[in-house]
Amino acid sequence: MLLVFPTNHKKNSTVRILKTPKTESRVRKIFLPKSVANMLVDWKAEQDEMKEILGDEYMDYNLVMASTFGLPLGDGAIRGPLKKLIEDYNLPPVVFHSFRHSSVTYKLKLNGGDIKAVQGNSGHAQVNMVTDVYSHILDDDRRKNAELFEEAFYEKKNLDPQMHVQQENNNAPVADEVDPELLAKVLANPEMRALLNSLAKTMK
Repeated sequence: MLLVFPTNHKKNSTVRILKTPKTESRVRKIFLPKSVANMLVDWKAEQDEMKEILGDEYMDYNLVMASTFGLPLGDGAIRGPLKKLIEDYNLPPVVFHSFRHSSVTYKLKLNGGDIKAVQGNSGHAQVNMVTDVYSHILDDDRRKNAELFEEAFYEKKNLDPQMHVQQENNNAPVADEVDPELLAKVLANPEMRALLNSLAKTMK
């Protein structure tokens, strides 16, 4: 236990306590988007201005999120505005913890399912905890892979992963008597291209 915060109301039977993390793994370094980092810089500037105005009245506990007078915020500071926002804009009823779930979900979608990278920010102690909770996200990507595999190998769309590279390499100048457009169509056909490659090897 590091600190027991004072209370503004003498009748309060509970107090807020600042403690060190339970384990070393609970101490996390996170990487923020630049926009969020800029918001925190602006917030710090406002906080410093308030400290200067209030002087000794400001109780500085080195908190990022604090009340006007520097005390820690309770859950009501988030729950109230969130409830009003939901009511004003007729949004689905969610709790604040839902944003953590949404954050992990979007990160997994954006980074192609890199669980280890997401785990560092989400605070899950083990990778399998992320896998167990968000397996439906990974299943979506696996389903998409199956669809791409179907198109590539069974519907013969983009059959050869190197096709586009080889086509670019085949853009060398051709003789005047060869129709470039016709040659491109022939090379675009996997069977014809394989046949031509086979013939070329026998002619060496």
